[in-house]
Amino acid sequence: MEKNDLTLLTDLYELTMMQGYHEKGLQNKIVVFDLFYRKNPSGNGYAIAAGLEQAIDYIKQLQFTEQDIAYLTSLNIFSDSFIAYLKDFRFTGEIYAIPEGTVVFPHEPLMRIKAPIMEAQLIETALLNIINHQSLIATKASRVVWAAQGDPVMEFGLRRAQGPDAGTYGARAAVIGGCCGTSNVLTGKLFDVPVKGTHAHSWVMSFPDELTAFRKYAELFPNACTLLVDTYNTLESGVPNAIKVFQEMKDKGIELKNHGIRLDSGDLSYLSKQAKKMLEDAGFEDAVISASSDLDEYLIASLKLQGAKIGLWGVGTKLITSDDCPAFGGVYKLAAESDENGNFIPKIKLSNNVEKVTNPGIKKIFRIYDKNTGKIKADVIALEEETIDETKVLTLFDDSAKWKRMTLQPGTYTVRELLVPIFKNGECVYQSPKVMEMQAYCNREKDTLWEEHKRNKNPHIVPVDLSEKLSALKSKLIEEMTIK
Repeated sequence: MEKNDLTLLTDLYELTMMQGYHEKGLQNKIVVFDLFYRKNPSGNGYAIAAGLEQAIDYIKQLQFTEQDIAYLTSLNIFSDSFIAYLKDFRFTGEIYAIPEGTVVFPHEPLMRIKAPIMEAQLIETALLNIINHQSLIATKASRVVWAAQGDPVMEFGLRRAQGPDAGTYGARAAVIGGCCGTSNVLTGKLFDVPVKGTHAHSWVMSFPDELTAFRKYAELFPNACTLLVDTYNTLESGVPNAIKVFQEMKDKGIELKNHGIRLDSGDLSYLSKQAKKMLEDAGFEDAVISASSDLDEYLIASLKLQGAKIGLWGVGTKLITSDDCPAFGGVYKLAAESDENGNFIPKIKLSNNVEKVTNPGIKKIFRIYDKNTGKIKADVIALEEETIDETKVLTLFDDSAKWKRMTLQPGTYTVRELLVPIFKNGECVYQSPKVMEMQAYCNREKDTLWEEHKRNKNPHIVPVDLSEKLSALKSKLIEEMTIK
């Protein structure tokens, strides 16, 4: 995310469309775009919004350098007047967004951009790249953490990530989603999150024998001594040697804290149970057994059901790559444009695929909570000018099946708006929290879901309804477009 590096992180057609708008004199037309997604990843009941801080950095640094201008000129597809325009390009518009760590659902605008059409068009690709990736990994991390049922989960997938950026920002997103830390030192430095790790098999293999390797490691890290016990033979060699080292430390008066073993292969359920018994019999009941080895939420859930004695989970490849669902599927669609008088005209995209029909107009999102439990009852996508009065009866309905209704009495519910201002007149008005603050916020967000919404298989789906006014507008535009 170095200064200016990402201005050309865009699809060529964004620039060719920009030139078209410029040549047709449309550069001052104000438009509204929504960034949203259509389907929860991995069959989940929700997603976690992430990546906003990097999106903000991108917008702040958006300008074409002399090198950028020279490269675009060399393509011989852009006019001199358009190239001249790019030299002074800056974002001057308005952005509203949902804060990072928020629980979100399909079709809700994660970002709402109101800006001159050329500015709004240019930023599409980069915003989708940033928000899609981090929201995907934060959601995957949330699933893994849920499967661990309160046990800490560490992210350590850097070496299997699709490149340095995916590893670094993916680890950031994983911590927002609930991981207790990461092995990625650069992520730790950049975002002030906990970095954790033990040692590799190569450490053990670098010494004459396993016991010597364990002793040397204990000398170096007496207050964080987790020993990898499966290099040669987990139960006949690794665990007994770890116990011997722990006993030697205890005999020297070293207080044992943050000590334990790591299993990285074999039958993790069986080995953890046997290792736990051996540790307890030797008087090391507090030793933590951590496990790795191609874990994901499904394997962790299975191991928990089997009664595995694992207290810390290290999850790498299948988390940092979101192995079962490699893309988030966010899209960026035009929702409104201004006319010559400055009035906004709602726009709609139609499709034979019902899920791809967009919601028109400038919108906001209301989240409705049960007042007694604090749990989410439903979300309502509404038009910008709409409000909800908590002192009045509130009736919600499913836009695709309007007979499905929910009526809430005054005093039984509370309302919160999700979109908050990020940029106004091109100036950032939002201060991103620190990542660990986002994680704490995300944990509170997940607490507003019922357990049925959080389960990893066949979750109950939170209703996302349209307001009556937005539903009527959508129906009107669909009718007008189909008649044409």
